Amino acid sequence: MDSQMKKGMMEACILSVLSRGDSYGYQLIKDLEPIMGLSESTLYPVLRRLEAAGCLTVYSVEHNSRLRKYYAITDEGRKRIADFMDEWAEVKRVYDFIAEVNVGV
Repeated sequence: MDSQMKKGMMEACILSVLSRGDSYGYQLIKDLEPIMGLSESTLYPVLRRLEAAGCLTVYSVEHNSRLRKYYAITDEGRKRIADFMDEWAEVKRVYDFIAEVNVGV
């Protein structure tokens, strides 16, 4: 899969999970495991990029005497999901065209 497309899908998946409620890194990895395998080294740069873009906010909560970072989606993040869905409809039309033209190839 094209790396740019995968990056966009990964961001949309992370934001979609956060649209259900705030979460932290390890839980995000577990929630996304059935959809796409993510490692910490993959997840955290994406979270930082989404934070820098204003798509999520970060806050800390003490858990077992340690601070745990939680991520919360913003209105900009919700807009990013909507934009992804609009773009996906366009990608789907192109995919359907290619599949139709290449039936039996």
